Amino acid sequence: MPENNWRDELWETIIKISPAAFERLTQRMLRESGFIQVEVTGRSGDGGIDGKGIVRLGGLLGFHVIFQCKKWQGSVSAGEIRDFRGAMVGRADKGLFITTGTFTKDAVREATRDGAPPIDLIDGEQFLDKLKELSLGVTVQKVEVEEITVNLDWFTSL
Repeated sequence: MPENNWRDELWETIIKISPAAFERLTQRMLRESGFIQVEVTGRSGDGGIDGKGIVRLGGLLGFHVIFQCKKWQGSVSAGEIRDFRGAMVGRADKGLFITTGTFTKDAVREATRDGAPPIDLIDGEQFLDKLKELSLGVTVQKVEVEEITVNLDWFTSL
């Protein structure tokens, strides 16, 4: 199967699942990536906060992270990043914004703006790569094909 076919198929599959299922998939991906106490909040009126969790570094330091999931086909704008930041202030050390789409250049700038709480961004391609890496909904088979070539020059030099 060519490299991009699995990506297209996985992306199309994710786009078809419900928003709640996408939040649960994100929760599973974060848990498998080392987050602890990952919860999907699933409340409306929470300013776009879909869940929270704790990232533990070296077994010593813990950072509270809130996340937002957008199952979109388009681009996330700087306005959505600003809205999410407003909802996260005072509630977490970091924000994580995950989309099946992409981020505009202004959204990327807004997420890393000096003096503002940092927000990490995961776009659709990164999300698909992470699912593949963690084998979540994707089966990766390593197939080694033995290719044998006869070196005629070697035989003629005998």
